[in-house]
Amino acid sequence: MGRPALADGQGLWLPGVNSIHMLFMRFPIDAVFLGRPGPHDARPVTAVRHGLRPWRGVVWWVGGCDGVLELPAGAAARAGIAPGDMLAFEADGAAAPGADGETGAR
Repeated sequence: MGRPALADGQGLWLPGVNSIHMLFMRFPIDAVFLGRPGPHDARPVTAVRHGLRPWRGVVWWVGGCDGVLELPAGAAARAGIAPGDMLAFEADGAAAPGADGETGAR
């Protein structure tokens, strides 16, 4: 919220969240809902919501979710992210994951 956009390659990690809203957002996003970390700290993708529109999208409780990765609209489809995939976070060299809410995902 409050940003004009997310740049390609950027995302916002919201740990411990199982629902989101788009109030006060200025741009559409993809939301990747992730479960608790497993082996090698990888997290299962529990759901993906594509192209959530600003001010209109609300995603209620997603079962098994323990965090949401918000990405620029279209990024999840371009990366082929789907439920059942495993994602892990890694530092991009600029900051440690979660240090400022932005992270790289692989």
